[in-house]
Amino acid sequence: MDDLFQIWVYLAEQPLLWLAVTVSAYVVAQQLFQRSGGFPLLNPVLVAITLVVLLLLATGTQYNTYFEGGQYVHFLLGPATVLLAVPLYAQLHRLRRQWLPLSIALLVGSVTAIGSTVALGLGLGLGPSTLMSLMPKSATTPIAMGVAANLGGEAALAAVFVMLSGITGAVAGIPLLRLLGERDPAVKGFAVGVTAHGIATARAFQHSNQAGAYAGLGMGLNGALTALLVPLFAWLFGL
Repeated sequence: MDDLFQIWVYLAEQPLLWLAVTVSAYVVAQQLFQRSGGFPLLNPVLVAITLVVLLLLATGTQYNTYFEGGQYVHFLLGPATVLLAVPLYAQLHRLRRQWLPLSIALLVGSVTAIGSTVALGLGLGLGPSTLMSLMPKSATTPIAMGVAANLGGEAALAAVFVMLSGITGAVAGIPLLRLLGERDPAVKGFAVGVTAHGIATARAFQHSNQAGAYAGLGMGLNGALTALLVPLFAWLFGL
């Protein structure tokens, strides 16, 4: 037992351990998702996060220690986001015909996401700081944290809300749209991209390349629009 503990202490000091743990957790989660036939609650991102968090808690590992290895995955998020332009370019001929409905869907989706958050937050008696952290929840994490911090919210709290929004959208988004009778992968992809950013975009790519391409477009456009609309909502409601 002491030998195992010593081995763990040695490995825990190596930054790449947590990179290996992160990748292994996602591989296991992906296998579970595929063997379940795509059961929504076994979403790979949700399961992988759960596995890593449980391991961190069980070993008493601090987040900063984990991030020394996890930062390599974080670094790759930038190039991965840029690469979303490749499948999107393949849809260029269709996008040229759809700019108006996509623009309307983007505006309605973004206003609804922020407006419903403000209405619920005020109804529940949330304070301005919490509301500011909650309002940009449908944008990607860097945008949401920046918007929240600049308007008086808590950046760390905003990141938590973004994660919850993304996981919820990834788990329930496409099944809900399918239940409502929507069959067009472009519509499903754009809807989950606008409402649940990168995590739902990854799920959309598992559905089809077309859904993933439109999800990436929705994620990018909604991030920019959210950065403009959240200050406007804050001013309108005197927050």
